[in-house]
Amino acid sequence: MDKIILHIIDYFFIMFHIGLILFNVFGWIIPRWRFYNLITLSLTAFSWLILGIWYGFGYCPFTDWHWRVRELLGYTYDSNSYVHFLILKITGIHFPEKRIDFATVIIFFTAYFISIYFAVKKRILNQKLKNQ
Repeated sequence: MDKIILHIIDYFFIMFHIGLILFNVFGWIIPRWRFYNLITLSLTAFSWLILGIWYGFGYCPFTDWHWRVRELLGYTYDSNSYVHFLILKITGIHFPEKRIDFATVIIFFTAYFISIYFAVKKRILNQKLKNQ
């Protein structure tokens, strides 16, 4: 495959991951995005926890594909954690990987619980309005 195409795909995966991470963390803030936020968080949890049974906790197929593209470009793994990789790539700062992983899990599940809270709240409100 042409190196230019691989570089474009590499850039796409970086931008895609940044967008997905930001949407997962902050998508619940905008009410009309909440349903989609809950879906992406649920898919992320499914990937990390269910697919993780077979591929390792925290598995993401997009990350897997991105690592393959980077291998074809001749890059070596700078990190086992994609979030750690992004922080290192964007800032150049090498934080301890375990701390990044811990923060990632805490932030993810906080956003997930907030998203679930709003979904349940909306459902309860709709039920109350329906029963009036």
